[in-house]
Amino acid sequence: MIQESLPLDEPMKEQILRSLYEITAEAEAIRRSLVTEECCILSRLEALQKLILDVQTAAASFYLQAYLSEYTPHYIDISLAAKHLAERRHGALIVIERNDSLDGLLHHGIPIGAKVSHMLLETIFYPGNPLHDGGTLIRYDEIVSAGNILPLAEHVATRKKLGTRHRAAIGLTERSDALVIVVSEETGTISFAINGRLYVLRR
Repeated sequence: MIQESLPLDEPMKEQILRSLYEITAEAEAIRRSLVTEECCILSRLEALQKLILDVQTAAASFYLQAYLSEYTPHYIDISLAAKHLAERRHGALIVIERNDSLDGLLHHGIPIGAKVSHMLLETIFYPGNPLHDGGTLIRYDEIVSAGNILPLAEHVATRKKLGTRHRAAIGLTERSDALVIVVSEETGTISFAINGRLYVLRR
C-alpha cells in the first residue's frame, strides 16, 4: 500500500514546529542535567514524553480529518461518537469506506441504512447490543451496516499485544484504502488505521 502524500496546512505546521522546538529544548536540558548534576531525571522524562504525545495527537487529529474530508461530511459526528465511547470505555470499530469497495472484505453484517449520527454510533457500540462487537461500515453519509467481521492483520506474529479490534483495523487497511477508527474498551484509547498502520489519536 502506497503511503498517501498529504501536506500540513500552515497553522498546523507552525504548531508542530513550535512543539518540536520545545521537545528539542527539553531533551537538551535533560542531557545537560545528566552531565552537570546528580539528580533524578524521571520527572523531566515524563514531561518530555507528554510534549511528544501532545504533538503526536495534534498531528493525528489533523491527518484524520484530512483523510476523511473527501469521503464523509460527518467527521464531527464520528469524532464525537469516538470521544464519548472512549470516555465510557465502550469498545468500537468504525470503518469509513473511501475509494475501494469493501463489499468483498466485510462479512455477515446487519444492514442499517441510516444517516450518520453520533447518537446512533454510540447506541450501536453500547455493551450488550448484539452489534457492538463487529465493525460498523460508513459510506459517505450513511451507516450501511453493523456487526461486520473484518479480516485480521496478516502479520499477526509481530502484533501479539494488539486486541482483535486493532488487528481487524490493520487487516482491513492492509487490503484496501479504508480508514478504520478503533476505541479500546480496556484503555479508552482512540486510534485509527490507514494503509496497514495504526496511529494513536487520543489516550
